[in-house]
Amino acid sequence: MYPRGMNNVDSTPKKPEESVAVVSELMMPHQVNNLGHVFGGELLSMVDRAAAVAAMRHARGASVTVSIDRVDFVEPIYTGELVTCTARVNFVGRTSMEIGVLVEAENLLTGNKRHTNTCLLTFVAIDKNHRPCTVRPLDLSDPEDARRAREGRRRREVREQLDRELQV
Repeated sequence: MYPRGMNNVDSTPKKPEESVAVVSELMMPHQVNNLGHVFGGELLSMVDRAAAVAAMRHARGASVTVSIDRVDFVEPIYTGELVTCTARVNFVGRTSMEIGVLVEAENLLTGNKRHTNTCLLTFVAIDKNHRPCTVRPLDLSDPEDARRAREGRRRREVREQLDRELQV
């Protein structure tokens, strides 16, 4: 269940598509507010689960959520729609991974699918002592994967710079 020790990690690059995870769930009345819109917390739970699977598939071991960097609610999701969260690894640091999650809602009666959310989460791989451990790099031979990784690296740099500026 846990990744190997810091010195024994497989350093063979892994394609992001090898770690893609999909979580789907039919939205029921107990998951919506008085307007019939799915609660944000319900959606975040699904997003976190999908991202966790992608992170663990990439790390081949335990990984924990460090932050939910960004959640953009583009459109509401309604009772009776099938929500699908597709998660993939965008960027890998030494111990951390940025996971992007695309959320779609599908009206099962019409077949209409809508992009409703985009989310970015950061996970860290941990060892059996619950300490961060290194993860294998990404294979960025595909131009789209390389673009996602560049953007993920840039987002990390911006977050780190902001953290430095805001320290008292």
